[in-house]
Amino acid sequence: MNPLESVRGTIIAGIVLAIIIGVATMGIAFNAGSFILWIHVLAGITWIGLLYYFNFVQVPALGEALSDEGGPGGAGITKYVAPRALWWFRWGALLTWLSGATYLAHIGLFKAAFMLGMGGETFNAQAMIIGVGAWFGTIMLFNVWVLIWPNQKKVLGIVEASADEIAKAKRVAFLASRTNTLLSIPMLMSMVGFGHGGFFI
Repeated sequence: MNPLESVRGTIIAGIVLAIIIGVATMGIAFNAGSFILWIHVLAGITWIGLLYYFNFVQVPALGEALSDEGGPGGAGITKYVAPRALWWFRWGALLTWLSGATYLAHIGLFKAAFMLGMGGETFNAQAMIIGVGAWFGTIMLFNVWVLIWPNQKKVLGIVEASADEIAKAKRVAFLASRTNTLLSIPMLMSMVGFGHGGFFI
């Protein structure tokens, strides 16, 4: 059976190939930190990729579809695409945050990061850089689970809501999603800066 015929098969094949490459290039010894970071990056790409898809592709396209009289409308997207994308989006967000927090704990920076490098006897610039990203990621996770997902359930008809509730839900979900898009830019800068010694040195 061709693994490319299903999403599950593709993901499993990708993981197996990554493990083979890892063993061939780095040896058989297990590196917990690298493994946690790998999970963090995979989940983060899923989360932020879908965030950008929603903001740059789906929302503008649905707006055009709704204003196109006689056009196909957006029912296919709202019924079939959006619920599936939101499933990957919210669980990708949670796994990204959990793996990021686990990585910070693994390298001994969890407390220092969330205190922005100011919790010890001396200032820790590295903890501040990753801490900014961690705090933005935490705010974004809150927005996903507390603002975006509950309101999208109303918009998509997964839970019953009046027309006024749906209108309000659309606005809240939209603003929370745009806030996450805005925060993702400095968050990613902080994450990359942490791994490479910062941008402004």
